[in-house]
Amino acid sequence: MNQDNLLKELVREKYSEIATQDRATNAASCCGSGGCSTEVYNIMADDYTKLEGYNGDADLGLGCGLPTEFAKIKKGDVVIDLGSGAGNDCFVARHQTGEGGKVIGVDFTPAMIEKARANAEKLGYNNVEFRQGDIEKMPVTANVADVIVSNCVLNLVPNKNGVIKEIYRVLKPGGHFSISDIVLEGELPKGIKEAAEMYAGCVAGAIQKQVYLDLISANGFQNITVQKDKLIVVPDDILLQHLSQEELVLFKQSGTGIRSITVYAEKPLNDTKTCCGPDCCS
Repeated sequence: MNQDNLLKELVREKYSEIATQDRATNAASCCGSGGCSTEVYNIMADDYTKLEGYNGDADLGLGCGLPTEFAKIKKGDVVIDLGSGAGNDCFVARHQTGEGGKVIGVDFTPAMIEKARANAEKLGYNNVEFRQGDIEKMPVTANVADVIVSNCVLNLVPNKNGVIKEIYRVLKPGGHFSISDIVLEGELPKGIKEAAEMYAGCVAGAIQKQVYLDLISANGFQNITVQKDKLIVVPDDILLQHLSQEELVLFKQSGTGIRSITVYAEKPLNDTKTCCGPDCCS
């Protein structure tokens, strides 16, 4: 098994475990990756409770932003949530798109899909569905979505460029995405980059902020905007599990920033890369 597949299996195993935990347990950890801190607070996630459509049973405290708050979802839209977990963003999106729209959650962890479907059934939503699959190869046809959202997921995927290509394929011409993710400014110490727990915790798999934005641009998206940018401070007790005291001091002196950003971008209305209909091809 190659390194990318090993990392994916690590994430699948960890998030299968998380699916059986409650929000309080996940909130005491780094991105829900297990009880990795003695300080009990949520390091990355923002507060969803103020958003209409929020459902506490679907909130496992795993995000690093509020993409649905910024996603400009309209009534009747088709919305896809990448790495949908227990369905939190899907249910917020469903409130925004209304009964006339449709929401599709995609997740590659069977336990998460099962939990999300159970939540949707309890809520009686017949226009929200959950599909198991890799977001690098979405189980969705081309030119389907008006809006794509994702929350703290692309950093868990080794092939980020592949995911961005898939987002482009699946969006309708003129469609857009709003994605929250973890990125870097500066270099992480080797001990963090090579730690499996820190990968599952959404840190070690992060790439440079500018590289992230450049990948989006290189895949044909336009009107790229950083809608939100906040610094993530990982507590010392977590970092010291992977760094010596001396390495920790050097890391802090380096000025490296671990940041949560929410990025918006649009697929061109006159796209010819994936669209062959009369409205978007010359």
